[in-house]
Amino acid sequence: MASTAVELPSEYGYVVLVLVFYYILNMWMALQVGKARKKYKVPYPTMYAVESENKEAKLFNCIQRGHQNSLESMPVFFVMVLVGGIQHPLISAALGVVYIVARFFYFRGYSTGVPDNRLKIGGLNFLALMGLVLCAASFGIHLVIRDVL
Repeated sequence: MASTAVELPSEYGYVVLVLVFYYILNMWMALQVGKARKKYKVPYPTMYAVESENKEAKLFNCIQRGHQNSLESMPVFFVMVLVGGIQHPLISAALGVVYIVARFFYFRGYSTGVPDNRLKIGGLNFLALMGLVLCAASFGIHLVIRDVL
């Protein structure tokens, strides 16, 4: 098995900046959850409010869930944008921006207390992520073909 050196393209900086922007979005979502905790009286370390104990439980839980879902998806997004960006830095960065904007609207929609609202514009995050998966797969295929030939 031969080792492979990977050279990062000069445009890879855009990929890195996408991660910085996602971090900023994530911190903003965390602040929104913190504000909701105070407003709806849901103390730490309680993850979700109980409807029988809090009449605003559903609204708080939707805000919390919007952030939690973004945290759950973050590792896959990070890996796909970083790996796909090696072969396709500009496409991956652009898809990353679409993903971040869609995640913002996903969170905002969820925060209305009507879970279906998360998918109006926010549902585009799934398409952007699929595009990133294709970019990462393209890079993997490129490496396999290069080793075979």
